[in-house]
Amino acid sequence: MSVFTSMESKDHEQLAFFQDSDTGLKAIVAIHDTTIGPALGGCRMWPYESEGDALKDVLRLSRGMSYKAAIANLNLGGGKSVIIGNSKTDKSETLFRSFGRFVEGLNGRYITAEDVGTSVKDMEWVRMETQYVTGISRALGGSGDPSPVTAQGVFVGIKASVKKQLGKNSIAGLKVGVQGLGHVGYYLCKYLHDAGAKLVVADLYEPSIKRVVDEFNADVVGVDDIYDADVDIYAPCALGATLNDETIPRLKASIVAGAANNQLENELVHDKMVCEKGILYAPDYAINAGGLINVANEIDGYNRERAFSQAEGIYDTLLTIFNLAEKENIGNQAAAAKVAEQRMTEVAKLKNIYLTRKNVMGKRDQT
Repeated sequence: MSVFTSMESKDHEQLAFFQDSDTGLKAIVAIHDTTIGPALGGCRMWPYESEGDALKDVLRLSRGMSYKAAIANLNLGGGKSVIIGNSKTDKSETLFRSFGRFVEGLNGRYITAEDVGTSVKDMEWVRMETQYVTGISRALGGSGDPSPVTAQGVFVGIKASVKKQLGKNSIAGLKVGVQGLGHVGYYLCKYLHDAGAKLVVADLYEPSIKRVVDEFNADVVGVDDIYDADVDIYAPCALGATLNDETIPRLKASIVAGAANNQLENELVHDKMVCEKGILYAPDYAINAGGLINVANEIDGYNRERAFSQAEGIYDTLLTIFNLAEKENIGNQAAAAKVAEQRMTEVAKLKNIYLTRKNVMGKRDQT
């Protein structure tokens, strides 16, 4: 598909392509929707096999951020950026400062933050060139690593899912399969372990596996074997599209609730597929909104206690989605979209009223 066709398919507002041959920067910023406020979303650094793969990813991710912000009751829109490169070998101060200059050129329409492959340190380099960045260190007035808040939101989302699907108020004794043991996956394992859950984990990075095994007595399976694991809950916390035609039939879990973005490879097809299999799916942009909630708090002055408190609200948000899906006999992803779109529509109406009144008053002043 052409770039404009790709944008039109999901109603994106803007795409910006940036390159700097001196630093090796190749980046894409996608702004999906700014109805509620400026687009906020992290910067992902990944060695995409093609520019087309990078474009597809940034479009999917930015759209998800619009829905995530709306459903989390934040006055923000959705955006995302990707840097094509290997985060292990291609990072430099000048690369991220160059990226920061490009972000500054968008004049506040897009606010960046850390994501997969980027860190607080990287965002501090970006901050040298632009004010439109969150996820900086607490020493500089930011929130630091958002992973604990993201994981807290996923944890309470799992508890809401267990309440709805299993009728239990506790996750003690339940088996949870966690795929991906990065920052969020690690903290989620900690919360789950402390609550009495039994962990089955998978990751490509051996030191991450060892840490979780040593600290939380987790059992280990291969990254592809996690789908066949005999668990109550599958928690995808790595990259997206792990729920697809091949993996869904293999799942033994009755609940899917994790931190990864874009977990459904095809929203329409696989939302219906997990529903028909009797699996309760916690929509990704609803359950993993804690990270966005955390960095959004930086805009008005960071308060860590407030961020954790807002993340706790994910429990009630998910129950609202589950009950709407049940009432209207639709998938949970579809129900989440309805909740998010309703808020965007309602806020847009309020803004239109304000702008109309402002314009009228302006005309009066001219007469």
